[in-house]
Amino acid sequence: MTPAEILAEEQARSFAAFDYATAWQLGAAMREIAARDNLPVAIEVTHGTTPVFFALMPGATPDNPDWTRRKRATALRFHRSSLYMRLLCEAEGVDFNARYRLPPADFVASGGAVPILVQGSGVVGCAAVSGLPDVADHRLVLRGLTACIELAQAR
Repeated sequence: MTPAEILAEEQARSFAAFDYATAWQLGAAMREIAARDNLPVAIEVTHGTTPVFFALMPGATPDNPDWTRRKRATALRFHRSSLYMRLLCEAEGVDFNARYRLPPADFVASGGAVPILVQGSGVVGCAAVSGLPDVADHRLVLRGLTACIELAQAR
């Protein structure tokens, strides 16, 4: 995966509108996928920086919510997924936290947080997952976004 591929994935998944009800539906879609696949993850969806949905699945650890918080901070700061930021920094051969002078206790470039985009508005929130390898965390968020957007379009 390249940063350009990740960016294209993000831009292909935008909402016409996004409110608290939609944030809850997105979280519920990701939780349903995680439950069906027995994934030990933390799931968080925010509207802006306000948490609207949070769930810990069986097998998740006490560290997972901290990882979702740090991944979310990265996605909201850069308006790009946390996986995009990891791949970009790796391609440039730089340490993410040193490059952007961000404290590791608050920001991490590890896949699993994707900014929520609204057509014509930009970033309005974030969906984040932690508990799997970072690319798998990222893919779980994309699966939830796809399911939620398809549901909204079917209405």
